[in-house]
Amino acid sequence: MTTERTPPECWLTDMDGVLVHEEKALPGAAEFLDRLLEKQRRFLVLTNNSIFTPRDLAARLTRTGLHVPEESIWTSALATADFLTSQLPGGSAYVIGEAGLTTALHEVGYVMTDTDPDYVVLGETRTYSFEAITRAIRLVGRGARFIATNPDVTGPSPEGPLPATGSVAAMITRATGAEPYFVGKPNPMMFRSAMNRIQAHSESTIMVGDRMDTDVVAGIEAGLETVLVLSGSTAAADVTRFPFRPSRILNSIADVIDLI
Repeated sequence: MTTERTPPECWLTDMDGVLVHEEKALPGAAEFLDRLLEKQRRFLVLTNNSIFTPRDLAARLTRTGLHVPEESIWTSALATADFLTSQLPGGSAYVIGEAGLTTALHEVGYVMTDTDPDYVVLGETRTYSFEAITRAIRLVGRGARFIATNPDVTGPSPEGPLPATGSVAAMITRATGAEPYFVGKPNPMMFRSAMNRIQAHSESTIMVGDRMDTDVVAGIEAGLETVLVLSGSTAAADVTRFPFRPSRILNSIADVIDLI
């Protein structure tokens, strides 16, 4: 027996593969965002990317023709800062990452230091430094707790895949024996912190994503209705390989508009 869900009041949507692809807006994305605003629905655009601040990402979306206010963007860096401040307010961290992560931690009152930090926090960066990774390994070895923004092992580039946070985290784990706590997708913690941000309830929130192994599974674990769109990483034939299913499978964000 399935329980009747209330009509969706709040929306969480992935960014790459759902709204944009290779710096171009996907068909229906602008209309989807317009409908959310017209119906006064609370929403957040989510990304596991921790390199950029919400302001950077809002500007990137504007260049594609999509207008999303920076306060409507939730990154794995923001979720990580939210998690850390709930665990140890005003703590300290040795951070490997870029402005998206350092800004998020600074804004919640964290001190960034390489001297006896409470945490080593690993995020995405386009220039991983062997020296910084070595320092992280030594600090974790001395007892700093190990946090990573997301487990993605590769990221895209025009030339092909790049090593990402998960790959560097694996290097630190092999050297220390310490497994990181990953805050971003597929950890449902990222969705719960996003819902707290917009005062959403799981019974009336829909998650739209393009990946079964991150967006859909985390949405299910957070108790959300899930919509898989086939405009990104997952093809229809891939869905049967997973032991869970989204609530709906649609071709693209253009098909989601009628659900709002």
